Amino acid sequence: MRLHLSMLDVPPVWLLGLLFACGCGQVESEAQDPKPAAPKRASAPAASAQQEQAAWWPMFRGTPQAQGTSPVELPSRLRLVWRRRFSEQGFAATAAVAGGVIYLGSLDGPFYALRLQDGKTLWEARSEVGFQAAATVAQGRVFVGDLDGVFFCLDARTGQVLWTHRAEAEIDAGANLYRQWVLYGAQDATLYCLEQATGKPVWKYQIGDQIRTFPTLAGDKTFVAGCDGFLHVVDVKTGRGVAQVPIEAPTGCTPAVLGSRLFVGTEGERFFAIDYQQGKVLWRFHHPTRKFAYRSSAAVSEKAVVVGNRGKMVLALDPATGQLLWEHRTRSSVDASPVITGRYVWVVTVRGRLLCLELASGRKLWEYEIGDRVEASPAVAQGRLVLATERGEVLCFGPGE
Repeated sequence: MRLHLSMLDVPPVWLLGLLFACGCGQVESEAQDPKPAAPKRASAPAASAQQEQAAWWPMFRGTPQAQGTSPVELPSRLRLVWRRRFSEQGFAATAAVAGGVIYLGSLDGPFYALRLQDGKTLWEARSEVGFQAAATVAQGRVFVGDLDGVFFCLDARTGQVLWTHRAEAEIDAGANLYRQWVLYGAQDATLYCLEQATGKPVWKYQIGDQIRTFPTLAGDKTFVAGCDGFLHVVDVKTGRGVAQVPIEAPTGCTPAVLGSRLFVGTEGERFFAIDYQQGKVLWRFHHPTRKFAYRSSAAVSEKAVVVGNRGKMVLALDPATGQLLWEHRTRSSVDASPVITGRYVWVVTVRGRLLCLELASGRKLWEYEIGDRVEASPAVAQGRLVLATERGEVLCFGPGE
């Protein structure tokens, strides 16, 4: 595949350092959260680390641990800052936001860099096939895979292709970063580890069926929930499998990590908490009255694990026990992944309703009718919430009525 670069504008040179070293339900019981580190600045106060992190959403779920949380203090009601339509295109990917720029690939070919402030196109790279995977941004580079199985490293400032690597099948999910390496999975059932600077292969890990999820990281372990019905724990340094935990059904949901616990739902109507250090299931949750699959990845905090489902609901579960804390009924399925910001949870439904729910209770505080189908999850950075629709619109919300 070839990318054809169109330079519409070039943003000023900015530092692209990444903020990390890398009772109602039925629960079946069986048996410190690593935070991304901000770049060190000798003259900056300690409080600036959180401020700097709040300006970024550099990958699919915001952090290498795929927690789906942001330190941004959004109010419970937002206003539409800008809305831009891209004709004859559609979006399924979650936006990445870094340095005041949105990075987003379309299903119909072009990959865009848009200014967060007003949606203006800074550059676009045109291709013959599209992108479903979210981009990942780090140290002046953009990493993204396409539906033809080509994994790109682009210059974040200009969109120029720096290198490519080819998988044997399409790439559906975003990449993660470990030290000098980049990791991504593909439908060829392979997790690839490459050098960030050159794209040179370091190792690859094969599973029994397709990989459609972001490879979550915690310490020197990466986690892949596969279509083969297992949670795979892989040593990043060696590429060797450490454990395989049965999750009983295929999944396209990305595992979220909180301390030594990992949370993921499946197509088999179960939501799991797994101790990845011991390689065992801690609890399973299944709804007592309704049957549904999970295609939404969870947002996790010490207070609650929040996840959408195909049963037209958003659930909050106790991280320690799996007990149902609350459920909020929606009018359509929730395939997109929620985002937690402080006291609030942001959810978008398939039919295009953006909701703000109270984290403590699940009570609806605000909603906005987008008027289009939405598969992509929200991204939250720099006081803004960004999402894209299936018919080719990108929307940016900010504080206010």
